[in-house]
Parts: sequence; C-alpha cells; structure tokens
Amino acid sequence: MLIKEAEFVVSNTEVKNCPTDGKPEFAFIGRSNVGKSSLINMLTSKKNLAKTSGTPGKTQLINHFSINDSWYIVDLPGYGYAKASKSMRTKWEKFISDFLTKRETLMNIFVLLDSRLEPQKIDLEFMNWCGEKGLPFSMVFTKTDKLSSSVLQKNLAKYKKEMLKFWEEMPPVFASSSTTGNGREELLNYIELILKS
Repeated sequence: MLIKEAEFVVSNTEVKNCPTDGKPEFAFIGRSNVGKSSLINMLTSKKNLAKTSGTPGKTQLINHFSINDSWYIVDLPGYGYAKASKSMRTKWEKFISDFLTKRETLMNIFVLLDSRLEPQKIDLEFMNWCGEKGLPFSMVFTKTDKLSSSVLQKNLAKYKKEMLKFWEEMPPVFASSSTTGNGREELLNYIELILKS
C-alpha cells in the first residue's frame, strides 16, 4: 500500500467527538515510551506527524490521522504510565476502553511491545482484555534494531509461551523498527488486507 497523504485531523478525550464519517480506523496503543509516535511517523513517512517525546505519557488524547483520505490511524495514550496521577490514569483508561469498545469503525488494534523486554504483565493483561471484549488485535514489536536477531527470536518465543497460556493461537505478530523502517511494508500490507476484506 502506498501512503500518498497523511494528515492530523483531531484530538479528543471524548469518544462522541471522534470523526463520524464512518471511515475505517486502526488504533495504535502500548505502554508509555514504547515508540508509538515514532512508528506512526515511520509508517506514514512523515517525520513529525505524531509528536514524539522522550517523556513518557506525551500522548494524552485520542489523535486521529487521516490516511489517503480513506482511513484513519488512531494514536491512543500509552497505558501504565506511573507518573500520572491516579485520577488522570482512571480517566485515560475510561476513554481508551470506551473508544476501543464503542467504535464500530475500528478494524484492528495494533498493540506495541518493546522487543527488548521480557513479557510485561500490563501488556498481557491488556491483550487478554481485548480478547475478552472480542476486539481484533495484532502484536507489533518495536525497537528491533536495538537487539540481535537471536535475542529478538528468544524474546518473541517468551511472549509466545506466555500468550499460549491464555490463547489457543497467536494473533498476527510483526517486528518493527522506526529507525530502519523494518516492518513498514508488512504492516501496511496487513492494513490493506483488512481494508479489502
């Protein structure tokens, strides 16, 4: 798939204020600082489309980006950001879960996971929650340029072992690097596949 145009449309904390044009949406979510904004910028080949920051918790809103005027990338706040106040975290969690469970135009959730880390409880819990709600999701491992392929395979195997404790089969898995562009084609082809089905 070719991305000819990508532009920021709107930021929200209210699901009811999200776009109502019925275009398909693909949500990107993960723990704070997993590299979500960088990945969105890499996919769209636009350096500053999504705001990146060294400070975790930068994305605190639901951000819609229109792609080729035919579908949306939705950048969601990172979960599990410890420095936010409890009331703020509760508020984020509510609007994230509202968005994910109420948007009929949501085609897929890309759950971003730091490939350098062991399986994290919070990520596993989030994916299990998606499963309980019947929400389609894929696993996207980020920052794969930061480790050797043997270590990457070992970490992916650990995730698989954890996931298969709860799941009969694995959801789609992608390895990506916003630095090298690795995984870009695979992710865009997968989105195209969903759009065509």
